[in-house]
Amino acid sequence: MGAKRQNIQLRLAFEGDEAGEARGSASGGIEAPRATAVTEDPASTAALMEEVCDRENLKRALQRVKSNKGSAGVDGMTIDQLPAHLKEHWPTIRDQLLRGTYQPQPVRRVESPKPDGGTRALGIPTVLDRFIQQAVLQVLHRYWDPTFSDHSFGFRPGRSAHQAVARAQSYIAAGHRWVVDLDLEKFFDRVNHDQLMGKVAERVADQRLRRLLRAYLNAGVMANGLVSPTDEGTPQGGPLSPLLSNLVLDGLDRELERRGHRFVRYADDCNIYVRSQRAGQRVMESVTRFITLRLKLTVNSAKSAVARPAARKFLGFSFTVGSAPKRRIAPKALTRLKARVRMQTRRTRGVRLEQMVRDLATYLTGWRGYFGYCQTPSVLTALDSWIQRRLRCAVWKQWKRGRRRFAGLRARGVGRDLAAQTAGSLHGPWHLSLSPALSIALPTAYFRSLGLPPLAVRPNA
Repeated sequence: MGAKRQNIQLRLAFEGDEAGEARGSASGGIEAPRATAVTEDPASTAALMEEVCDRENLKRALQRVKSNKGSAGVDGMTIDQLPAHLKEHWPTIRDQLLRGTYQPQPVRRVESPKPDGGTRALGIPTVLDRFIQQAVLQVLHRYWDPTFSDHSFGFRPGRSAHQAVARAQSYIAAGHRWVVDLDLEKFFDRVNHDQLMGKVAERVADQRLRRLLRAYLNAGVMANGLVSPTDEGTPQGGPLSPLLSNLVLDGLDRELERRGHRFVRYADDCNIYVRSQRAGQRVMESVTRFITLRLKLTVNSAKSAVARPAARKFLGFSFTVGSAPKRRIAPKALTRLKARVRMQTRRTRGVRLEQMVRDLATYLTGWRGYFGYCQTPSVLTALDSWIQRRLRCAVWKQWKRGRRRFAGLRARGVGRDLAAQTAGSLHGPWHLSLSPALSIALPTAYFRSLGLPPLAVRPNA
């Protein structure tokens, strides 16, 4: 019933469109296979706005925005309210887009904590602007993605962070055992609008789409009820931001290719692999000059370095030393995991074990889906054991007193003498979490029955 209702909403929202008005619009959105033809003929991009407003393209865009969910923008409109709004106002919005007069609303500024500390400023567009940006994104991806570098992996269909990590690993295994780790300082906040629009103009002949992209860049940011203009940067939070960042950094990719470097880039994370520290220092200096002078961006010297790959992290992973490097989880990623688990299993949390496990399972399933790509299973096995000890500690604390602890152990199959000895022990919960009694009462199989996922088993195993 829900799927049928959604299809009706989609049909109603765009019933004013003419079918087949955009050439090639029936091909997929950003999930479609990458095109094999590489062309930048300006004539082929003279009517992109018609492709953006094509009915099928809009349906895919609405589906994607609804599936991504997200909070409301400055106008307060929610995702659930968007289909009805489009049903009523789409003919007017479509006319504005096709005439090149549409004006987006400012983005809503929110602060998001960074994994390594500090905060990241995000700009949340209205759901209507997210929908339009998604429709534009799907069209531009079809034209631009085939022209991007093979060394670029971020926010591209058919490419992933795991592929980027595997490429880096192959360079290290081939003998390039020094890495030039470049960190671009506040990249998304520092993008030069004129340079970016110059690159857009090289690829897009449709003046209406150019104006729309410029309008999104200059839409402004609302914080504390006040709108501030934006004269640089591409606010993180909108669908178009990753694509525009790839367009900006495509110049870096081409320069590194021209120099013959072995490198991997994922969004603004760029690692170049060389054979010696001396070569790495030379590359660091010359590439920093190029980024500063040509791209008008800033390299964060405090976070950038020339080092052994084992001493750096790339997309949450690092590598072991030796002639056959293995992927391992970066220490900071492990620290973040343990901090999250500690928070959800704290002994004073006051929730039942079943709820605690459900909360953990949601987080651990996603974590395992990404970091299960490591090649150090012993680390995952040790984490499994540590998490179960945390849960046993929480249960022991909830049982509180000796009599209840004795009853709890007996109810879970522990012998009378062992249960009495453990219940009366003066040792603390962490020590007792490895005791025979708690291992019998709360074994691994019990936690699995509650839904706790094992980290040491890869998701597709």
